[in-house]
Amino acid sequence: MIVDVELTAETYGPDCIARLPDGRTLFVPFGVVGETVKVEIVEEKKNYARGKIVKVLQPAAARIEPRCPHFGDCGGCHYQHLPYGAQLALKQRIVTQQLQRIGKIEAPPVMEIVPSPLEWNYRNTVQFHLSAEGKAGYERMGSNRVVQIGECHLPLAAINSLWPQVEIDAESGIERFSIRAGAGDDLLLAFEGANPPEFEIDFPLSVVFLGEEGSTLLSGEDYTLHQVLGRDFHVTAGAFFQVNTAVAEKMVAHVLAALGGRHYRHIVDAYCGVGLFSAFLAPRCDQLTGIELSEAACNDFATNLDEFEHVALYMGKVEQVLPALEIRPDLILLDPPRAGLDARALEGLLKAQPQQVIYVSCDPATLARDLRKLLDDGYTLQSVTPFDMFPQTYHVETISLLTKETH
Repeated sequence: MIVDVELTAETYGPDCIARLPDGRTLFVPFGVVGETVKVEIVEEKKNYARGKIVKVLQPAAARIEPRCPHFGDCGGCHYQHLPYGAQLALKQRIVTQQLQRIGKIEAPPVMEIVPSPLEWNYRNTVQFHLSAEGKAGYERMGSNRVVQIGECHLPLAAINSLWPQVEIDAESGIERFSIRAGAGDDLLLAFEGANPPEFEIDFPLSVVFLGEEGSTLLSGEDYTLHQVLGRDFHVTAGAFFQVNTAVAEKMVAHVLAALGGRHYRHIVDAYCGVGLFSAFLAPRCDQLTGIELSEAACNDFATNLDEFEHVALYMGKVEQVLPALEIRPDLILLDPPRAGLDARALEGLLKAQPQQVIYVSCDPATLARDLRKLLDDGYTLQSVTPFDMFPQTYHVETISLLTKETH
């Protein structure tokens, strides 16, 4: 079925909202509020439907031509049809709307969004899936089908110079590969699948295979170095690191500014990763405790904070470790995955009763849910600052600052 509709509202995600003649909600990706579009219905449910734009009948003034020919197909980008300023304004509105709707925060103190210095070619890490022919591509949005690509405008130039050369036998058992670029454009290629691949690449780089039994070094080094605010971070192939280094610097600087000149007795960095925040928090306290589940990240954390003798690291789930610590820190910094805080992690946080909480989030919906619980426990939300870690996509990072008078 094909219908003409007006897009009337935006969502947290790639979709705009329209209404079908029968009153059902219609979700339509890659549109702009105010546009009239011709839409093909691709999925129907009792209370809603999903569609795709066949033709833009009355385009919004903000609409621009996407840079990439794969936009709308590969699923990697969502906002290429919007100029960058409009992307930033949309993300700031979405954060505010999520806090109001889900968090029931009437007037959330959302600060002006911090833009990325680079709108394009900002990613230091990219993961590619393999098509049936063994060619690199991305999964289509909402699907496991791999869309083979000929170009991508998100990775750093060093990554873009390498990935088109990677060809894998479709029968090799390799499912995907990632490329990470460190400081100085050092490149680390990581394969994932059933067996280490046979490959030939006329390119100076490090290569590892990530299998069920761990990491196998095939060439060079198993890590890259990333520099943030003049400090080097050792990041191995299996560990997470923020994909936009320039914005990561801005986030660290924001946290440090929030601390002011205060020296803390005890800081807990939950979901501490390789120590991106801990490395800068450690000089500001008498004791720092990190909690991290990933073994690879824990090893990197130990390397990156080796100079500090007052740092303790617990490897495990935050929801298991934090409630068991029996500590009363001054500050807890949280940087959970998109799912937000597990109920037991929140219980441990409320039990610890820190005077300050810094919540780093990559999902405004789960952030809003968790902030509501902290506010109900007596915390005051001082500010929520969005950071555009992922230009051209709907994803957005935020840093929320909360305080509580404790006795």
